[in-house]
Amino acid sequence: MPSISGTFTVKMQPLDVENIPAEAMIGRRSIDKQFHGPLEATSKGQMLSIGSAQSSGVYVAVERVTGTLEGRRGSFALHHTGIMDRGKPALDIRVAPDSGTDELTGLTGTLAIDIRDGAHFYIFEYALP
Repeated sequence: MPSISGTFTVKMQPLDVENIPAEAMIGRRSIDKQFHGPLEATSKGQMLSIGSAQSSGVYVAVERVTGTLEGRRGSFALHHTGIMDRGKPALDIRVAPDSGTDELTGLTGTLAIDIRDGAHFYIFEYALP
């Protein structure tokens, strides 16, 4: 599977969570990203999370990525599953099956995120038919 890497910026804004009390510790946010490098794209999505007082929690998110992947134009969806178990993180981000469009039809893959000194980096392993 080819592997590419680059940078991205992300803006997240809190969104209302309907009919859930604050003590439930459930949050919802919008996602707005700009990818740079072999993946030149923007994405829009939403995240839903819940936390605990023991530095544990989970989040799920979906986002639609639109732009070019090594010169191929189209869009695809990413699905995130993040778990924090008493401060130990685990993150799985995958291309949603059959979500690729145009020149990205049939795209599969996984995306890893690395945050260093406040900068965001991605490593994207992917395959196209």
